[in-house]
Amino acid sequence: MANYLFLAALALASICTTSATVYFEEKFDASWADRWTHSSWKKSEGTAGEFSLSAGKFFGNEEADKGIQTGPDSKFFSIYAELPEVFDNTGKDLVLQYSVKHEQDIDCGGGYIKMIPASSASDMAAFGGETPYSIMFGPDVCGYTKKVHVILTYKGENYLIKKDIKAESDRLTHVYTLVLKPDNTYKDPKAVKPKEWDERPKIDDPEVVKPDGYDDVPATIADPDATMPEDWDEEEDGTWEAPTIPNPEFKGAWKQPQIENPEYKGIWVADDIPNPDFVEDKTLYQFKDTKFLGFELWQVKAGTIFDNIFVGDSFEEAEKFATATWGASKDAEKEAFDKMKAEEDAARAAAAPGPGDEDDEMDGGDDEDDEYDEMDMGGHEKDEL
Repeated sequence: MANYLFLAALALASICTTSATVYFEEKFDASWADRWTHSSWKKSEGTAGEFSLSAGKFFGNEEADKGIQTGPDSKFFSIYAELPEVFDNTGKDLVLQYSVKHEQDIDCGGGYIKMIPASSASDMAAFGGETPYSIMFGPDVCGYTKKVHVILTYKGENYLIKKDIKAESDRLTHVYTLVLKPDNTYKDPKAVKPKEWDERPKIDDPEVVKPDGYDDVPATIADPDATMPEDWDEEEDGTWEAPTIPNPEFKGAWKQPQIENPEYKGIWVADDIPNPDFVEDKTLYQFKDTKFLGFELWQVKAGTIFDNIFVGDSFEEAEKFATATWGASKDAEKEAFDKMKAEEDAARAAAAPGPGDEDDEMDGGDDEDDEYDEMDMGGHEKDEL
């Protein structure tokens, strides 16, 4: 899923038309470490994690989908790269875009990126939470809090956007795009999306129905190759049951295939209107000396993969970049994830105790074992999962 965020910086009343410029692109190939530097922040305390090149456990294209992944758990992570030249966004859009994949099913941790001014160059070796930055953007997840941060620095103070923007927290790759615009407009808060406006690009195929008996196929079956042990005595040991194995015929929960939505109209966007609370400041949106990009994070459960970073002055170029990278493998990634998830579900089902297994376990064995079990159950406090 691509997340686009447009911010009007309440500055210039007009925009000069110029050719698009790409200031930075990163797809993280084998030479990525030549461009990115691990910070020394938190290393002396032993709480610094590392970034490593990986496509993760599931992917659409293993080579193309490689990014930098955090690890291990419960660490601070800090890494940065230097732009080839200073980025001055005076009189033009500033576009920052990158992808985030929380494949570890994140419970608490950041996934945001920072744009850092050249004036912080002397602090970059130990780039961390106290290093002055210009823009902080991206998802932050902790428990029920799932939001996208947008923080802009203005006259030495950091200002957090007041709008509540929901962050994605599933295990797939999502693209986040920030567009900072140098004009006097903002989105009309009174505008309402028409009821008939359909934003769904795909819908369930009404012509396809679930096959009869689909849900009757169990996730596990008795192992046809298993045989009852020769020393098994059903009078003493109980009725023998073959162990279960994953059912090769089990296909997981049935999902209705989707088709292109003929009524799809795209994502609805409110029209721009003059801002009644506007107080002119022609420097509000400007960041004249952007020189570094960096990730400075804390994660309880690590494993996030960052990839396909774009910095430029054209949203159209950013869209093309996202389409050529994330867009080229997102469908295959989803298929790979669904397959992995089905295998995990089948394995868990196979490992789960079957009916009567618990009773057999308690009834079996000699008297000495029974006495031990009773002492263990009555004399010790056991943890429950």
